[in-house]
Amino acid sequence: MQFGIPTVIESAIIVNDSINLFIEKLQEEGKSNEYLNELKLNDNYETIKEILNPRNYNLVVTPKEIDDLTR
Repeated sequence: MQFGIPTVIESAIIVNDSINLFIEKLQEEGKSNEYLNELKLNDNYETIKEILNPRNYNLVVTPKEIDDLTR
């Protein structure tokens, strides 16, 4: 029998850390405030994934019954 220990992370922590990493990347690239305003109109999913993946922050949320469903 195998027991898994669930990892619980508040979504607010993930979002806050993600936004900070995103802003750092934009600052490194020298983006202007005008650029930041344009971001609201764009889909930034791929850029955010690019930032999160190397840090293993791109998590997948599964239902609490996942262990039972995969047996």
